[in-house]
Amino acid sequence: MKAFYEWAIPSAAYLIWIFLILIVVPRLMRYLKKKADRTRHTFDDILISASGVPLILFLIGIGFTVFVDAIPPLPQKWIRYSDALLILLFVLAGYFFLDRLMIEVLRRYSKKIELMETSAGVIKIFYRIIVLGFIFLIILDQLKITITPFLASLGIGGLVVALALQDTLANLFAGVYIFFDKPIRIGDYVMLESGKEGYVVQIGWRSTMVRMLPNNILIVPNSKLISTQITNFYLPETEMAVLVQVGVSYDSDLEKVEKVTTEVARETLQETQGGVKEFEPFIRYNTFGESSIKSTVILRAKEYTDQYLITHQFIKRLHQRYRSEGIEIPFSTRTVYLKGEIPKS
Repeated sequence: MKAFYEWAIPSAAYLIWIFLILIVVPRLMRYLKKKADRTRHTFDDILISASGVPLILFLIGIGFTVFVDAIPPLPQKWIRYSDALLILLFVLAGYFFLDRLMIEVLRRYSKKIELMETSAGVIKIFYRIIVLGFIFLIILDQLKITITPFLASLGIGGLVVALALQDTLANLFAGVYIFFDKPIRIGDYVMLESGKEGYVVQIGWRSTMVRMLPNNILIVPNSKLISTQITNFYLPETEMAVLVQVGVSYDSDLEKVEKVTTEVARETLQETQGGVKEFEPFIRYNTFGESSIKSTVILRAKEYTDQYLITHQFIKRLHQRYRSEGIEIPFSTRTVYLKGEIPKS
């Protein structure tokens, strides 16, 4: 009978303790969450969201410690298992807290950070593998099971995995470099060394996606992306110069040509979508060509793709204006004589 009471009373008390925890802690979390929702800070919301289950496990572990001290001494074999169970409860409490904390951080902040938005799943997988591996080793150590062979196996296995995933790991570290150094960002218009160009639409751990103007997606491995030359048309700013080559006859009045050309360029920037209206265009003569004096007209676009419409409108307007002003736009002519043919005088 004495043994019955020695076991029954602590067991009943421990069950009541678990029952109270399962009732009180959820209500406490709901109360704290309402309080946190009234504050302007988000960290308290994250902390409370991550604390529910871990707090329950932690309190159950505390109660289990008191229960073990209150009951008659256990055999040495069972003491080892009870200690392992106690460690497991506390470790699981810590794991669930960190896991929920990580999930909440990813959920709230992944949309604000480009790489996290596209790689939240990868982050969670790597994080859980590492943490669960540590938990497994801690449990084995508490059960007095030698973990040296496991550590050696992990080392050899890690080496094998690293060799097998060499390209994947190279792309992974390249993605980390892109994230911190930011040579490109989502939304940037870039041109690769191969000549392919387009808008960056996604930067992931393994690859970067570029949407080209024909609306096709170019997928570039990150390791290749950082080892090639990239022209980023959005750095340091999106505005860019638009250069248009123009040639006029040698008989033209160059002062008049300059005046007319800049007037047309100014009108084009003012009236064409994508033109920088406050920019003052200008012309620079640069070459005595075979049949014309060549020049470069400098306009300015708000971004890379605006240059096409600006150039289109400028050439149309300039051609019409030159014709009305009597400015000749020469074209090259070449006479070819066939072998044995005598030219007529």
